[in-house]
Amino acid sequence: MNFRQRMGWIGVGLYLLASVAAFYYVFEINQKYNRLTLEHVEQAEKVQEAPLLGEPVSSSSSPSSWMHSLKMRLLSFPFWLWGTIFLIPYLQVFLFLYSCTRADPKTMGYCILPICLAVLCNRHQTFAKASNQISQLQLIDT
Repeated sequence: MNFRQRMGWIGVGLYLLASVAAFYYVFEINQKYNRLTLEHVEQAEKVQEAPLLGEPVSSSSSPSSWMHSLKMRLLSFPFWLWGTIFLIPYLQVFLFLYSCTRADPKTMGYCILPICLAVLCNRHQTFAKASNQISQLQLIDT
């Protein structure tokens, strides 16, 4: 095991520890997110009940209201969308660190999606050129 592989394993370990700390912070410690979510639910209930009670819905134009409105809109996105937005880059970084642990440095980075797609497209083009050349040779031979 060479230095690059050791540093790759250390990087994977530190990345996983940082991930655990971040998930713990988001789901256990951060009460602001919970408070914003509760405010969003309460505001949605008030907006739905206001027309039933005959009360006008007020909208303020203070600088904090657009930030609050933006936060409310972002919180209304479904969980699967937030999961996709954060999971794809997370996995790409993890797979890059994991590929640093491989013995062959030429295969390092093949787990990353853009590099993987580029390699697959290059192989497909090479295969198409080779099959085209073979079919031309067969036509000439006959």
